Amino acid sequence: MAKKWGQYARKWITQKMDLPQDVMMDLPRITMIGQVHIYIENHRGLLAFSDGELRLLIKQGQLLVKGKAFVIKTILPEEILLEGKIDQVIYIND
Repeated sequence: MAKKWGQYARKWITQKMDLPQDVMMDLPRITMIGQVHIYIENHRGLLAFSDGELRLLIKQGQLLVKGKAFVIKTILPEEILLEGKIDQVIYIND
């Protein structure tokens, strides 16, 4: 019950103070440029990578990106820039 109260309180504070939700609620921020670039901030780690799949750990579960010819251009502790042909972005809840 306390966990749900904390979630509601953070959401309310975010709305009332006009703060970005990704910062206050620990959500990933995903920026895509067409189907060729995807920039993901606020992830919790790289789980799997191949030329057709990227799997990241996020607070709510996992983020799966599917496509072709993937190349990681930048990787930092909480940010990743992926280049290739992006077909799908899927949230997998725990």
